[in-house]
Amino acid sequence: MKHQLKLLALAALVAAGSVNAQEVKLGFAAPLTGAQAQYGKDMQNGVVLAVEEANAKKPKIAGKDVKFVLVSEDDQADPKTGTAVAQKLVDAKIAGMIGHFNSGTSIPASAVYNKAGIAQVAMATAPAYTNQGFKTTFRMMTSDTQQGAVVGTFATKKMGFKKIAIIDDRTAYGQGLADEFEKAAKAGGAKIVRREFTNDKAVDFKAILTNIKRDGADAVFFGGAEAQAAPLVQQMRALGIKSAFMAGEMVKTDNFLKLAAKDSEGVMASLAGLPLEQMPGGNAYKQRYKKRFGSDVETYSPYAYDGANALIAAMLKANSSDAKVYLPILAATQMQGVTSKRLAYDAKGDLKDGGITLYQVKGGKWVPLQSIGGR
Repeated sequence: MKHQLKLLALAALVAAGSVNAQEVKLGFAAPLTGAQAQYGKDMQNGVVLAVEEANAKKPKIAGKDVKFVLVSEDDQADPKTGTAVAQKLVDAKIAGMIGHFNSGTSIPASAVYNKAGIAQVAMATAPAYTNQGFKTTFRMMTSDTQQGAVVGTFATKKMGFKKIAIIDDRTAYGQGLADEFEKAAKAGGAKIVRREFTNDKAVDFKAILTNIKRDGADAVFFGGAEAQAAPLVQQMRALGIKSAFMAGEMVKTDNFLKLAAKDSEGVMASLAGLPLEQMPGGNAYKQRYKKRFGSDVETYSPYAYDGANALIAAMLKANSSDAKVYLPILAATQMQGVTSKRLAYDAKGDLKDGGITLYQVKGGKWVPLQSIGGR
């Protein structure tokens, strides 16, 4: 009986300590509903895992017990909603921001966080995100400047494509990636036979594809998401267009394979970093993720996990959740993460050692073709 009372007393003390811990709010925003919800949920899982693991270590700041609390918002992949969400999170007194997912939401929202002096670690890959001169912007993934250049060079030098058509969805991400791809493809000696654009809600591409078919492109590059890429490649094949199809990381998903079905075969896509199995902490992360969420790792969660950990580590090292104090520590980050042996930022907040891997669908699965950098 005495033993049971002691255990109950101990449990009460632990609970009291947890209740009395000072909360440090971390903001999170991504598309959690709509056509891009799978991206946001994937990203959110990585952040949740990082926060839970940090709290399990009973962190202290300035000698006091703290508990990191995630305040999540759905930005619907919409720039106006993203800006409104950013202000809502700032008003909620978050100490740091993890997100947004899309470049189109991250860029306008970044002005809100910068004005409030709050660090923002985003998934955004568009060059414009860190080209604004803010000291508060940091990336989770390699920028489109590097990714587009790698894919454009791969298309011309490795695949030997001479005539290329380019389509983008006119989002900050899609257009930015397509622009960088075009520069590299031209530098590699390819002729851009057609440059077309659509939008991130479109599902009918027959008019665009009829023009591309007439031009006889060796390859079609698409800057955009899986929801448009899948019907796009299906309509290409239905029209008898045999051109190779290439895209960026928003197409390198298992969901794309389901949506495009048999027409996904042969599609090529790039993704920042190394394949999960080759990441420094990939296999261990895979096991922890599976145990926590009961599903396999998808595309973005490892990068979100590292980004969240970098922010948390900066606060702990600075011994403060005040951005004025921890921002210089975050900017000077040198840590081993799941995705990289040396996660570090340059003066703009871009990753110093971000690499790119090219994948192709073979037998209904994404198979790595070539990795460049990012060890």
